[in-house]
Amino acid sequence: MLSPFSSSPSVVPRPLRRVVIPLLRQDTAQVDFGVRRFRLRPGPARGTLQAAGQAFLHGFHAALDARTLTGLAAEVDRLPPQRRGFGYEGAGMACGVLDLLTAARGRRFAALLAGPAARYPHLAQVGAGWAYARLGLRPRNGIPGAGPPECWLAWDGYGFHQGFFHPDRVIGRRHVERGLTPDERAIRDQGLGRALWFHECADPDGIALRIAEFPAERRGDLWSGAGLAATYAGGATAKELEHLTDLAGEHRAHLAQGAAFACTAHRISGTVPEHTAEAAPVLCGATAEEAADWTDRSLAALGPDATGTVHYQRWRAGIRAAYDRRRRGDR
Repeated sequence: MLSPFSSSPSVVPRPLRRVVIPLLRQDTAQVDFGVRRFRLRPGPARGTLQAAGQAFLHGFHAALDARTLTGLAAEVDRLPPQRRGFGYEGAGMACGVLDLLTAARGRRFAALLAGPAARYPHLAQVGAGWAYARLGLRPRNGIPGAGPPECWLAWDGYGFHQGFFHPDRVIGRRHVERGLTPDERAIRDQGLGRALWFHECADPDGIALRIAEFPAERRGDLWSGAGLAATYAGGATAKELEHLTDLAGEHRAHLAQGAAFACTAHRISGTVPEHTAEAAPVLCGATAEEAADWTDRSLAALGPDATGTVHYQRWRAGIRAAYDRRRRGDR
């Protein structure tokens, strides 16, 4: 069977390579916070977060150019281990866009997920959500080639995309796309919370002020996304993370849930960066390994019939319950 990344015209039509793919290329300057008009502050946070964006675009372009999965993996492996997840997030977007444009029924994305992105499934599926958002579509039926409930992470990627590229409308005016179910909106807002971490350049006070501007029923999901980004991407000092936890207040369990997601995503990759290991005890009150276990146990508890967005929400709720038990001292 030919790889979806094969040069065979029957799999990747020549017009796609010669005309469409060049049009899909992205300007690397778009991840510069000055260009995006994001918060600029002294210290290393800006460089850390912009490097994540650059890794995303590296993976995106690698997937556009790759003729084989081996070639794609080799290109993403040029990134530092702690940034390869962002590379596969970008590759997930590229495969998603190509699949949607060619009505390939998820063939490229499924090959990516089963192959080089096997250790980065969460990031790849988030990246597929970017593809839907970029083409003005919605991942309403999940991602072809991905299984539930993780496939609903596409809504997270959708929300990040909207916040990152349309901040005036989506962050400033708190706009929500029409027709979303409550569960879809909640997962989308988790992605928007991740975008806030970038938008505010990992500044706890800036993030808390932004979240406070949103309706009360949306704030928990936004705090979840902030915790995920703080733990996965990094950019904050231990003191800033402690301040972030204090600012989360009644939403500390949501903050911990997002952080636990980040811990399990890094653990699956085989590399838990130092900033993640340092963030977990602050945001979760547990080690990165323990927080990742919460995520795995909550997912397993859903059973084999967990197929809808409601089950994704139960997955998140189970992690928050584990955090609450830990705070009470229960085992």
